[in-house]
Amino acid sequence: MTEDSAKERILRAAEALFAESGFDATPTSRIAEQAGVPKGLVHYYFRHKSDLLTALVARLPDERIEPAVVVVPGDLAGSLRRLVRELDHRFSRSLGLSHLLWREADTHHVVRDALHERFQVLVRQVRAVIVAATGGGVPMADVDRASGLLARAVSHRHATARHSEDDLPAEFDGELTFIADALVSKRAPA
Repeated sequence: MTEDSAKERILRAAEALFAESGFDATPTSRIAEQAGVPKGLVHYYFRHKSDLLTALVARLPDERIEPAVVVVPGDLAGSLRRLVRELDHRFSRSLGLSHLLWREADTHHVVRDALHERFQVLVRQVRAVIVAATGGGVPMADVDRASGLLARAVSHRHATARHSEDDLPAEFDGELTFIADALVSKRAPA
């Protein structure tokens, strides 16, 4: 047994057991048992049980997307759709882990702080797509409001919805179109 494989088994066991029973109700002895390692090895890799949560947060997929990958210049609604589909695709690879962490964020500041930072990355991501798709002609105060609004909608969608990566419900598509139309109407004349 290599050290890396033991650490990976510990993380997989912790993720499964936290999802099943919750963080507080899962003793490290149970994690060790499921991972097939001595309990001391769990504490060797993760000094405190909460360090397992920190390691699980780090396993979430990177949400940073280069605007050039999703932006269609002059088509804000299409660009936002492409961004949301790409975010959905990345999110779908970690559904269970994401839901587990959102649930644990209420009681564990480490998780809450990490998810808040991920939310800020998402806001900046949306802002970059809006600016690139509109050529920067929309007042930044409106871009900032729209970025926060869409980031909240995407976060809520990921926290509560079960969806496939190709599924963009009509109501969400309507919200994207509404935001895009509102921003385009605020655009300074060329």
